[in-house]
Amino acid sequence: MTDTAPLASIAADLTGGRTSGLRFLDDKGTLAMVLDVTGLATEARKPLEDKLRAGLLDQPGVNEVRVAMTAEKRAMTIIAVGSGKGGVGKSTLAANLAVALRRLGVKVGLVDADIYGPSQPRLMDSENVKPEARGSKLAPVESAYGVPMLSTGQIAAPGQAIAWRGPMAGRALEQLVDASWGDIDTLVVDLPPGTGDVQLTMIQKHKPAGAVIVSTPQDLALMDATRAISLFEQADVPIIGLVENMAGYACPHCGEVSDPFGSGGAEAAAGTMGLDFLGRVPLSMGIRLASDGGVPPAAGTDPAGEPFHAIAAKVADWLNARKKGG
Repeated sequence: MTDTAPLASIAADLTGGRTSGLRFLDDKGTLAMVLDVTGLATEARKPLEDKLRAGLLDQPGVNEVRVAMTAEKRAMTIIAVGSGKGGVGKSTLAANLAVALRRLGVKVGLVDADIYGPSQPRLMDSENVKPEARGSKLAPVESAYGVPMLSTGQIAAPGQAIAWRGPMAGRALEQLVDASWGDIDTLVVDLPPGTGDVQLTMIQKHKPAGAVIVSTPQDLALMDATRAISLFEQADVPIIGLVENMAGYACPHCGEVSDPFGSGGAEAAAGTMGLDFLGRVPLSMGIRLASDGGVPPAAGTDPAGEPFHAIAAKVADWLNARKKGG
């Protein structure tokens, strides 16, 4: 067979248009082509190659099929979730943001970069699942909510103190980020509080495309949040926006709303600094109980998840504008 057009059409149908350069190498029916596996998880590549080979060997005149696989190295969009101080609900926001983005169709993964105080395994119900090696890289754990994730909390023994100096923490972060993420194109990274070694390593080695800053409404938290914003701005990392957490508490008995941490501080600060305000999340017993139980509110239909979905929608708009060059 000299006309390869019919075979090229069959190959395209079998692989969704991923083949190119189809040609015969000799007059003995040796067919060669290139298979583009960009964006495919490692475990999905061999089955696709086998399907292609089997489909073409069924065709007259084809006695051998040689496939060269190629993949473009794709840079993932990294969204850092940071805060100036601990205890403001940053990890809860990061987990629910990842889950909500997935529900919007974003191919998202989650990294728990809080090396010394990892909490994502509990929040994402994956405490007892250990990551495996895929070649020289870690393979992410598939959480119960369809978001692949990695955390030192899945590597260390439960309750074990992670007593590493700064360089070791930096290397651990690199292993988590530079893992075998497959077709994931957006990575939510839950940073530790403050502006220390892990943040500096993140900026130097895996510069985020943007950062979401979480703060509670009171002045002390906002002062620390401003420091985190300053670090990202100095490194030319855009601030996607601010989130005000623990914003108001509705009494479950009488329904009266109180503001133990104040109200509107983060929104006012965002306005002063010329930053987008992404939304507020209330201080809620429902969110606390669900999070402790490994059930992100954004994963279901609970009204407690609505603030996270609204925030994720704004982040998704930011991602789409970025892809379009806006």
